[in-house]
Amino acid sequence: MLRFMPVGDSMTIGSAGDHTWRYRLWQHLCRSYGGPFTLVGPREALYDKAADAPTSYAYADPDFPRAHLAGWGEGWLHMAPLIGEAVRAGRADVLLVSLGLIDLGFYTDAEQTAQNVRSFVAGARAGNARIRMVVLPVIPNIRAASEPAFAAEVARFNELLAKTVADLDEPRSPLLLASPPPSYDLRTDTYDGTHPGASGEHKIAAAFADAMHQAWDLGEPYAL
Repeated sequence: MLRFMPVGDSMTIGSAGDHTWRYRLWQHLCRSYGGPFTLVGPREALYDKAADAPTSYAYADPDFPRAHLAGWGEGWLHMAPLIGEAVRAGRADVLLVSLGLIDLGFYTDAEQTAQNVRSFVAGARAGNARIRMVVLPVIPNIRAASEPAFAAEVARFNELLAKTVADLDEPRSPLLLASPPPSYDLRTDTYDGTHPGASGEHKIAAAFADAMHQAWDLGEPYAL
């Protein structure tokens, strides 16, 4: 049984009524991965905007393994201390990580955020020395589109992230950088300039699926 753990911020946890990219990837792997697999993690809920808390289970389609380690307003800073125990408890084999926007927006600059990536990777490997990780850079968002200084910080972090992934990659515990969705459009792929709608969910899922197929021959290319 291959165990995938989605790790992320508001774009990964999703909010009430969403399918989430986690669901889209699960559907894809059901079609294209030949062996048994599941999603694992210490959380299952969606974010409830009315309650301002992760208390909703109102998935657009709840019939999938909903486990994850994602939180509205959480970033590398928040997940680094949690990942080791989450990996151990969930017996995770593959981490699918989408983090960074929250860090850069509210907590840390590009250099500090890259250091937190290193702490996260060390924690994950403490939980499973053979853990595999796929990391998505910070993807287009409305703040970067409207604030040149923030866009520069995002670009700087994504550059540092690529270097960090290359530096920390090792055969026993491979670390893979996914490519941002090439056609991601804030007008059509998000509902507010940041959070993915249905097409955005598919494109984020595709970024992870295509990276794993190309690098590890896991599953098939994602059909958008």
